[in-house]
Amino acid sequence: MDALTDFLDGPRARGAFLLRSILSPPWSLRIQDRAPLALTAMVRGEAWVIPDDGDPVRLGPGDVAINLGPDPYTVADDPATPPQVVIHPGQHCATPDGRDLSQEMTLGVRTWGNSPEGSTVLLTGAYQMRGEISRRLLEALPPLLVLPEDAWDCPIIPLLGVEIVKDEPGQEAVLDRLLDLLLIAVLRAWFSRPEAGAPAWYRAHSDPVVGKALRMLHSDPAHPWTVAALAAGAGVSRAALARRFTELVGEPPMTFLTGWRLAMAADLLRESDATVGAVATQVGYGSAFALSAAFKRERGVSPQEHRAGVRPSPASPAFLE
Repeated sequence: MDALTDFLDGPRARGAFLLRSILSPPWSLRIQDRAPLALTAMVRGEAWVIPDDGDPVRLGPGDVAINLGPDPYTVADDPATPPQVVIHPGQHCATPDGRDLSQEMTLGVRTWGNSPEGSTVLLTGAYQMRGEISRRLLEALPPLLVLPEDAWDCPIIPLLGVEIVKDEPGQEAVLDRLLDLLLIAVLRAWFSRPEAGAPAWYRAHSDPVVGKALRMLHSDPAHPWTVAALAAGAGVSRAALARRFTELVGEPPMTFLTGWRLAMAADLLRESDATVGAVATQVGYGSAFALSAAFKRERGVSPQEHRAGVRPSPASPAFLE
């Protein structure tokens, strides 16, 4: 397993919000649902994504945008069109003055809009829980990224467009997996672009020395790694590996390993019913106590508090997670 595989292994949609919107201008949707990550794929027509703090970005057919929450933003036919619909947490739709629109704008199975013959068709997917997306993934992305249609070749959008309107047994699971696949495909294409600003450890993966060390860490994070063992596997001296790893990744090998183990533990604690002791063994800690101490020190909350959704204190390094 390589670092990229582990990085993209984070998305795990569970009952994700998915919707096809059919709209005729003028239209404007104010998104303030606080979803940690939302994806918009243009099928037909054009739209503008308008961040509260940033320049409007145009989307054409085949373009995909990813917005990071919880900050609100607007999607509209034109930046000048005032919001007509506000999307609240729980995907509750209302007018700006609070009138419910949930039934009024329903156009069929997972389909919504102001006109069944609208010139604009877009697909929206939103991850509802922050635990569905790893912190390492969220930290590596800008608040808004747009992948243009000509930057990639992916058949998932047409397939999602077909499946999103079906109402068959198991359809929710099908749509969750399609959303995960679409997000992974977009991110893989995005990080290959120069303007993506890929994280240092991602870029370091192509280095012949540090890349080997990263693959070893990601393949078996529970192994009792030392800098000497990593250096031997990479075919260099301990000093050479430590120096090059820190230069390219931005932190020493053991610091990186600690962060990776705790990121894995954080996801496992929220994704499974495994005991803290079982999670500790899986990520390379000798006991529940050892994991709890490291978790509390780095993230400001205990594993049990993290599982329960307790937020770290403002003084904690993990406060912005």
